[in-house]
Amino acid sequence: MMRLPLFQFRAPRTLEEAAHILAGEGPAAMPIAGGTDLLPNMKRRQQVPKTLMSLRHIESLTKIDLNATSSSLGACLTLTDIATDPRFRNGLTALAQAASQVATPHIRNMATLGGNLCLDTRCNYYDQNYEWRKAIDFCLKKDGDTCWVAPGSPKCMAVSSTDTAPALIALGARVRLVSSAEIREVPLAHLYNNDGLHYINRRPDEILSEILLDNLHNWRSTYWKLRRRGSFDFPVLSVAAAVRFSSSGSRPGPASGPMSGPGSLIVEDARIVIGSTASRPLVTTEAAKLLIGRPLTPDTIAEIANQAAKIAKPLDNTDFDLSWRKKVTAEFVSYALRELADQDTSAERQSITRLTPPAPQFPILP
Repeated sequence: MMRLPLFQFRAPRTLEEAAHILAGEGPAAMPIAGGTDLLPNMKRRQQVPKTLMSLRHIESLTKIDLNATSSSLGACLTLTDIATDPRFRNGLTALAQAASQVATPHIRNMATLGGNLCLDTRCNYYDQNYEWRKAIDFCLKKDGDTCWVAPGSPKCMAVSSTDTAPALIALGARVRLVSSAEIREVPLAHLYNNDGLHYINRRPDEILSEILLDNLHNWRSTYWKLRRRGSFDFPVLSVAAAVRFSSSGSRPGPASGPMSGPGSLIVEDARIVIGSTASRPLVTTEAAKLLIGRPLTPDTIAEIANQAAKIAKPLDNTDFDLSWRKKVTAEFVSYALRELADQDTSAERQSITRLTPPAPQFPILP
């Protein structure tokens, strides 16, 4: 049985008190909310803080403020809070879908939005118990000198496995980081580095307190996830897409007439994010630009899906064959865009839970 190491426990009641604790304790202290990621890591000795500081009793971190101009979400909202709240629909659908697909109901009842955004990167060589990792002389991410995924690489290749980050990046989210010295806001996309070891731009003395969203009028969004089982597993590929349609309902130009349905409306803005193929969520800027000024027709969707998939370069550090994961990226982007075009993708949603790669072809020996 894996046991937790010894640690001190602090339970502040205000955000200011929490920030002062982190400032005083230094890097040896870590904040904890649901603990669904941190506590298993501590049992495997991947993270060994001397002090855990609970955020569960800070009321301001569980507030929801949704309005027409801007919105804020407390970082300690549970994933169940988000997945079951009917207000997280239309523009915010991607976030609700991402939250609802994390792990199991029991874990979603504990896991928080902020915790999922700060989720530790994962790798087949890292997510093992201490004795297993010691047997291979550890790895670059913890206690070792070599990234076993790419032994010649100077940086860690552990992969980002957060579900909610791609969804919120597609929604243009920002995050508020609070310390005893300052409060700063950064675009969520800028919170992450493409380095499995130094994967997040949050200082040890900072608390991710809020997620901030601008007006999402006329936006539609969706989230698609690939994993071996239909529940529990981390994503090995995810796609979040959000588009803002024109409010006129017609194509530009004198010869065009009014049309109905999202699939015939003109895209005014778009964001597509690929998750779980690198150490950070990847924003497909060029592919999204190609959508602007066009309707979501089948030809357009196919073109954009192929363009977006170019950014995905998965490595052999998680489940499934990496070449197959690369191949299906375009398919998942097309699923997302088809859903935003109001096409029926329910069959694809159901089939994903049973989606498996082709069996490897071994040579026939004489």
